[in-house]
Amino acid sequence: MPAFDLPSADLERYRPDPQEPADFDEFWRDTLKEAAQPEVLVSADPVQTGLRLTETWDVTFRGFAGDPVRAWFSRPAGGPEPLPAVVEYAGYGRGRGLPHERLTWVNAGYAHLLMDNRGQGDQYGNGGATPDPHATAPGGPGPAARGLLSPRDYHYRRLITDAVRAVAAVRALPGVNGTRVTAVGNSQGGGLALAVAGLVPDLAALLVTAPFLCGIRRALDLTDASPYGEIAAYLSVHRDAERAAYATLAYMEGISFARRAHAAAHFGVGLRDTVCPPSGAYGAFNRYAELSGADPRKEIRPYPFNGHEGGDAVHVRRQLDWLADVLGSGPRPA
Repeated sequence: MPAFDLPSADLERYRPDPQEPADFDEFWRDTLKEAAQPEVLVSADPVQTGLRLTETWDVTFRGFAGDPVRAWFSRPAGGPEPLPAVVEYAGYGRGRGLPHERLTWVNAGYAHLLMDNRGQGDQYGNGGATPDPHATAPGGPGPAARGLLSPRDYHYRRLITDAVRAVAAVRALPGVNGTRVTAVGNSQGGGLALAVAGLVPDLAALLVTAPFLCGIRRALDLTDASPYGEIAAYLSVHRDAERAAYATLAYMEGISFARRAHAAAHFGVGLRDTVCPPSGAYGAFNRYAELSGADPRKEIRPYPFNGHEGGDAVHVRRQLDWLADVLGSGPRPA
């Protein structure tokens, strides 16, 4: 697929006008207040994985509305404590899978929490274990369109709340340095991580690639690929729902979360990405932290000839080097 979004020079200075409701902050403050529980953890049970160098727990924590959300928590066996922690969010249609699937951050010496996606896990990977008991409002069958006609009913209100609660959960787990927590995600996971950066002011760092839910209205004009395509498909049938849908999506806009962030941030983007168009990532990057009063370290790594896969393993290595430098545990990357 050839480059289809803005030219590189235009992307580098792309700063779309904010399109957010006046009560954006109030909406999320009230949502998170409703989800607050005195004890975030429900359980943390050791599991045998066959991996002698990694310890793993099957974790359940309280997410949106106190609902139980599953996660895998892993850390290096016998390592020093407390460890900095990485909270990772999975991509669209994926669940947490199996505990031995994602070991990069554990092997780099971090405690690692991989959050399950409520009501997802049936499209890719090895499944999930968290139902979404609130998925009853009008909307399409896919998560991107569930409850689309009302921000209070929308699937991503619940999923973003779970993502914020996952940070509280990892801070409550043993052997974790709660002041050194990083949010990590790609695609849908990147959109969740970015939302967390905007809603958790004391997050240490953010690693986000190809973020979904950034520049949503422009993305719907540019691509029919899922997940945006699911929203477009719903609106192609429900022709009078466009105004309500856009009103809902405005509360989930990643650029709005980015404006409120404080943490150091590392972005990655494929300039031929037809799933999550690159202008969304650049819009979030270029407006990052502008409302928070912070001046965090930030950088963005473009991959001109790559699509949604971005820099793949090359980019992960850059993330490892960058995070080690930001947290003071490694050399500065070249």
